[in-house]
Amino acid sequence: MIGLVGKSILLREDPPSASTTTRYRLLETIRQYGRERLVASGQERALQRLHRDHYRRLAAEAYAERFGPRQVSWLGRLKLDHANLRTALEYCFGESGETSVALGMATDLLYHWTTSHYLREGRRWLDLSLRCAGGPDEIRGRALWSNSWLAIIQADVVSATTMLEEARKLGERPGHEPVLAYVALYSGMIAMFRGDVDLAISLYEEAATRHRANDDPTGQALALVRLCLAHSFRGDWASAVSAGEECIALCDAHEEGWHRAYAMMALGIGVWSQGDAPRAEELEKESLRFNRSLDDLLGLGVNLEVLAWIAAAEGDHQRAARLLGVLETVWQTIGAPLSGFGHLTRYHEECEERTREALGKQSFDTVVRQGAKMRCDEAFAFALGEEAPSRGRSGEAEKPSPLTRRETEIAKLIAQGLSNKEIAASLTIAQRTAEGHVEHIMTKLGFHSRAQIAVWTGERIRNADGDRTPDA
Repeated sequence: MIGLVGKSILLREDPPSASTTTRYRLLETIRQYGRERLVASGQERALQRLHRDHYRRLAAEAYAERFGPRQVSWLGRLKLDHANLRTALEYCFGESGETSVALGMATDLLYHWTTSHYLREGRRWLDLSLRCAGGPDEIRGRALWSNSWLAIIQADVVSATTMLEEARKLGERPGHEPVLAYVALYSGMIAMFRGDVDLAISLYEEAATRHRANDDPTGQALALVRLCLAHSFRGDWASAVSAGEECIALCDAHEEGWHRAYAMMALGIGVWSQGDAPRAEELEKESLRFNRSLDDLLGLGVNLEVLAWIAAAEGDHQRAARLLGVLETVWQTIGAPLSGFGHLTRYHEECEERTREALGKQSFDTVVRQGAKMRCDEAFAFALGEEAPSRGRSGEAEKPSPLTRRETEIAKLIAQGLSNKEIAASLTIAQRTAEGHVEHIMTKLGFHSRAQIAVWTGERIRNADGDRTPDA
């Protein structure tokens, strides 16, 4: 292996975290040559199927580990293997009779779609799979409620409602009762979105009961998080705290981290509403640290929201305004403000109104713009109180981009969530050419994933926009 690296046949990629191992990849020109030789050998389809089978198993294993001590390492591995996962899914739609495999695989990747920067892509794969695939009722039912969650995060409650109606019919068939637990859970989210708190709480309680009966700690944790939020919203602080603490205890018993972070977020809102700002801030920061380690943009956004509300309520309006600026960037990246937590919008609006009134419109707008231009690492460090924020433009003057004009164009398409195939079609170039450009972009920037390219590109665009005057 060392010899191949020394001859520049393989490129070494050091792990982005201690939970992942060192990886190696071929130079693009050598990879293309190997691909051509494979096609000429007549074994391409057989090896593509083996590749698909491997990543289908990997997705299934990751789903099985979604609630436990290995959760984070599996989610990190899926991010590193995203290109391979996409290739495996593409294979399924290029072969007759394989779409049912794609349905199961896209469903097993649910937590990959929700915790990474691939929410839109996950929704596309599930939409396509549900349209094209048949398959067992259990898998289709799970795919429907999984996709409904992604739709709710995108504020597409109409599509989510339609999918849940079909899932409910499947769940009413003998042997498919677990589907009904998730139908109740996500129907509760829709009820909260529509402002029917009493109905939402009833549905969450039904979901929690069904999940306990099914011995499903994942669903039970999700239901408890939502119960905590709903009780807080209604002003039932004791019930909110009880649900939040029960969820944290459940997660601790399973050595689970992601759902625990959301439970801390929800519990933070409850104790803040009771007037305990210091404890609420502590809970939100602990949740933020975990979500930051996982790069879960949705979780980070909600944490930042609550920290902004706390700052405004405590009279620290400069901090609140700067956090509101950071949030503009976060929600723009995700595509929907407070995605999946729309009932919390009133707190955001109250925070913004109070902060603007305290600072004055001109000062408020200035500080918000400063927050919107902060780099990701700087913004999260500021939120956690790890360092003082820089004034004006964040950091030193931005370095010139190392990318060519064409690479910059492709980086922007990656930030929009396009696959290599879609980029090739958009620019009327060969898919191999697009793949080569993506490879060069990663090499030049020292990145390991398309998500990193997307974040880097978004930051440069926002900084460029921030340099323009409002009338420009």
